[in-house]
Amino acid sequence: MQYQFTVEGMTCGHCERAVVHAVREVDTEAIVKVDLATKQVTVESNAAREAIANAIQEEGYKVVA
Repeated sequence: MQYQFTVEGMTCGHCERAVVHAVREVDTEAIVKVDLATKQVTVESNAAREAIANAIQEEGYKVVA
């Protein structure tokens, strides 16, 4: 499945790496693309959308869509 998230609070490369790491904690096979300019995170994963969103939020970022 492919999911799109709008994530607030990402401002730098460290934020990008933290989000990618959080998603891969849920699914080690996930393909994650982060666009800091648009605050968009695209994830290709077999994990549930809610599990991915929760993992991102546990890193301290706000998933708004």
